[in-house]
Amino acid sequence: MDTMRDRFAPVLTRLLDEDPRVAVVLAEIGADAFDRAQARHPNRVINVGIREQLLVGAGAGLALTGMRPVLHTFASFLVERPFEQVKLDLGHQDVGAVLVSAAASFDWPAGGYTHMAPGDVALLDTLDGWTVHVPGHPDEAETLLRHAVAAGDDKVYVRLSAQSNAEGLAVDGERFLTVREGRAGVVIAVGPMLDTVLAATEGLDVTVLYATTVRPFDTAALRRATEAAGTDVVLVEPYLAGTSTAVVNDALSDVPHRVLGLGVGRRELRRYGDIEEHVAAHGLDARTLRERIRGFVA
Repeated sequence: MDTMRDRFAPVLTRLLDEDPRVAVVLAEIGADAFDRAQARHPNRVINVGIREQLLVGAGAGLALTGMRPVLHTFASFLVERPFEQVKLDLGHQDVGAVLVSAAASFDWPAGGYTHMAPGDVALLDTLDGWTVHVPGHPDEAETLLRHAVAAGDDKVYVRLSAQSNAEGLAVDGERFLTVREGRAGVVIAVGPMLDTVLAATEGLDVTVLYATTVRPFDTAALRRATEAAGTDVVLVEPYLAGTSTAVVNDALSDVPHRVLGLGVGRRELRRYGDIEEHVAAHGLDARTLRERIRGFVA
């Protein structure tokens, strides 16, 4: 099966062909995948080199001219390194762009901590007006990328990952999906965590919601789920643990509730290892999730 990132370049190439407003801005990473697109659209496929601040600045400049820029590189170089430009060039100037990241929290462990970005969504939470998509399958990544590009002049972040669920679901870029119903708590599985959460909650009397668009947060779906399952809520996110706990607290502020945020820990893992070892070390494997979820909702 192809990865989300494998799907990205062909889909964006088709969008470049279909829509003269679309442009792609790269910072060397992933540029080879756009060779043919650059030959067809030399003025709309721009590689700024290893200059991530310029990547965002150039994208904002294109947006100011009425273009719909799509900016792509690793998450740590797209959100963290040029954060001032994300804040000012896009936010302060009130122009939109689509930021499409790769490498997620720890998808390339051999790259070390410079290539990891578990805090990317939490960092964007400090800014106003961002839509954040976290697909869990390449099919969903294609759907959400198309939604993002078509979203007028909105500021959108699409978080691609090498981790994937076995099957894609019919996501719409707005609402959570209910994939299991129970009466003893609500578990929200974000993006590529769904399969693991379903394995971890097998036989437990909990409702499982699937979230691929986490900002704006689908508070209506959460409140509907708590009407039958109660107000014990577990968040399982593929980035920094607790990133969305404040959003859940706000959604349930008028009722007594408890929230457990599970995700990537703050402690830096200084050995490379592989993805599966990082998953286990952060307690995001099915066995550990089951222990923590069962202990919380019990």
